[in-house]
Amino acid sequence: MRFTRRLLLASLGLAFSLGAGPSMAQDYPARPIKLVIPQAPGSGADAVGRMLADFMSRDLKQSVVVDNKPGANGIIASQMVQKEAADGYTLLLTSVSLVSFNQFLYKNVPYDPLKDFTFVAPVSDASFVLVASTASGIKSWDDLVKKAKANPDSVTYASAGTGNSTHLYTEMIALRSGMKLRHIPYKSSGPALMAVVGGETDVMTVVTATGLAQIKSGKVVGLAQSGDTRSPQLPNLPLIKELAPNVPALPGWYALVGPAKMDARITQKLAASVNHFLSDPAMKQKLIDQFLFPIPGTPADIQKRAESEAKTWGGLIRDLKIQLD
Repeated sequence: MRFTRRLLLASLGLAFSLGAGPSMAQDYPARPIKLVIPQAPGSGADAVGRMLADFMSRDLKQSVVVDNKPGANGIIASQMVQKEAADGYTLLLTSVSLVSFNQFLYKNVPYDPLKDFTFVAPVSDASFVLVASTASGIKSWDDLVKKAKANPDSVTYASAGTGNSTHLYTEMIALRSGMKLRHIPYKSSGPALMAVVGGETDVMTVVTATGLAQIKSGKVVGLAQSGDTRSPQLPNLPLIKELAPNVPALPGWYALVGPAKMDARITQKLAASVNHFLSDPAMKQKLIDQFLFPIPGTPADIQKRAESEAKTWGGLIRDLKIQLD
């Protein structure tokens, strides 16, 4: 009799535990969600994250609270989220650098960026422009190629730091176009761009939102822009893909991820909310005004994209023998 009672209680407990998962997923979200941003307030990631959090709070009818955790090129924020419960209440606005570059740039990344997270949805992609100093004498793409090939290593380029997208993309452009340029790294994009404005360095790849004003004011020369279509603000500036078709597009995307092994129903609910955000006319226009282009999609879409970027840019990082502490 005692054995039968214990067996019955165990069976009831098992049934309850099996039923808890669907119920939790069905009721999600039942409390506030934390969205971790791997950059400081006022950064590009912070701007996107706060827009997304505000919209999702209304869409999911539950608060989405931003938590800024800058440092170590996103590793601090990523490791924090990776260790959280996979219940959908702690999420990360990650970027291509965090999931596709870091494992090649750093000796000891304390997680596998492609395996230790649940990919939820792509969010937006940034565009970039290649600019030249007015003091360099470079006034077009052809001028750059001609000058760089005539005197290898004589043309300098600024970047926001070794291993930064602005570094890797300029190297990719040079490599695929038969040029050899000399890298001058700075601590961030601001000082790097000012070095080009002041004639200390010759060229730079910079996000369009930052470089546009300098191009419009004539302080730098626009040489080319990334992306698939010309920006309405720069209709006469050619695309890099038009000038050098074998140069892959520079990824500057953000995506929403969570800890590994999140419930698929929770993931799909979050992905749907992100896509509602991207299709909302007002939100879409706000992103475009900042040269951040909506990239609606599924969890599988962004995971595939992250894996593809890792192959392309990880290979470049290995070839350049870049290694950060």
